Amino acid sequence: MTSAGSDHDGPGTGTEPEPGAPAWLADDADPEYHLDGRAYPLTDRRFRDVVGSFASGLTVVTATTPEGPVGVTCQSFASVSLDPPLVLVVLARSSRAWPRVREAGRFCVNVLAEHQQELSTRMASRGVDKFAGVGWTASPTTGAPRLDGAVAHVDCAIDAVHEAGDHDVVVGRVLALAEGPGGADAPPLLFHRGAYRRLG
Repeated sequence: MTSAGSDHDGPGTGTEPEPGAPAWLADDADPEYHLDGRAYPLTDRRFRDVVGSFASGLTVVTATTPEGPVGVTCQSFASVSLDPPLVLVVLARSSRAWPRVREAGRFCVNVLAEHQQELSTRMASRGVDKFAGVGWTASPTTGAPRLDGAVAHVDCAIDAVHEAGDHDVVVGRVLALAEGPGGADAPPLLFHRGAYRRLG
């Protein structure tokens, strides 16, 4: 999940890479960050800050495995195709949950409601029992957890996986859809500029 902390970098000189410049900053590429008409070398921090200007919803991708349910918070979710119905999620290769989701072959995208901030944070954490005290039911289609209170559930089978840097773009073939108890009018949980947001 993209986030912006309080350790925001100040502008550099425009001639030398700032501390923490990413390893992929090649001499022949020189990606740039522009501010007030000046160009600065692109750092990981600046990348997060600028890309974080795009507001998104938040989801939790879940699956059922022989060891029990798994889940991971995912900010990158989008529809891809109507015919056939396809969606995508983007998951970090460093995620402990993603290899288990991949092995399961089927997953559920739970679109979080505005009151589920704590659940989003929990599912993004490591070293905790993510499902302790969390209400859910198994999807009748995929067996993946459908989290109580979510705005919507999108059940999928993995259709394709594409490597993209340190993440994988996972294309899911939609097998079933369901709306949460609030229906189409239920307000979603949003993320913008490194912080949780709400509509209105």
